Amino acid sequence: MKSRQIILPLLFFVVLVLLWQFISTKGVIAFWVVPSPQQVIQVFINYPGLIWHHLKPTLIEAISGLLISIVLGSITAIAMNLSRLIKQIIYPYLIISQTVPIIAVAPLLIIWFGYGISAKIFAVVLMCFFPIALGLYDGFRSVSIDQIRLLTSMGATPYKIFRLLKIPSALPNFFTGLKLSATYSVMGAVIGEWLGGTSGLGIYMTRATNVHQTAHIFAVIIVFVAVSLALFGIVALLDRILLKWKYHPIDEYLEPEKK
Repeated sequence: MKSRQIILPLLFFVVLVLLWQFISTKGVIAFWVVPSPQQVIQVFINYPGLIWHHLKPTLIEAISGLLISIVLGSITAIAMNLSRLIKQIIYPYLIISQTVPIIAVAPLLIIWFGYGISAKIFAVVLMCFFPIALGLYDGFRSVSIDQIRLLTSMGATPYKIFRLLKIPSALPNFFTGLKLSATYSVMGAVIGEWLGGTSGLGIYMTRATNVHQTAHIFAVIIVFVAVSLALFGIVALLDRILLKWKYHPIDEYLEPEKK
């Protein structure tokens, strides 16, 4: 079953690439509209230094913004969990923050931060903060009142209840939000780079668009997807390592089948 989950998507991908190559070779679509896979691969072969030059700042912006979002999102979720008043004040603004497109506040980002790296990091935080804060807060809320009463009857202090019960219960939701944020982080960095700058995947894509270098645009998209999947994979691996207990019952259920 696991092998089919890997092989079938790979076969479908190979079919798509072959079909793409066939259409490009036959000239059904102009090369400057949709380049062939071979042309896209040539970009990676001929311009590895250029791609790395623009990838490096995007990675720095995405990871920095993601780390800041983890800190701010965790503090916000904990504060909302500890105080109903803080929750009533902050929660509506969390929702509002997701209704305003980043491109709409682009002029403000330029005025506040200029064209430097700060504007890009802020754009990443805007996209990544909400899933982390909301996921962790919902995780805190998922704790059963009966569990809290049981620990209280055993003499547990509010701090011990929070550390021993609420945090472990909230971690699965936290990692779910973190996975979403990991994929959003690169997107936020690229959108921030569209505002202006000297380097980054967003700048690279803009310059390639201006001169109709579609092969380079496709190459940037591939790099964009690869980095997003890599960050998602890292978070998923941490989830698997740190939350072994979450997957343990499934492993026990599958063990008889393995035997």
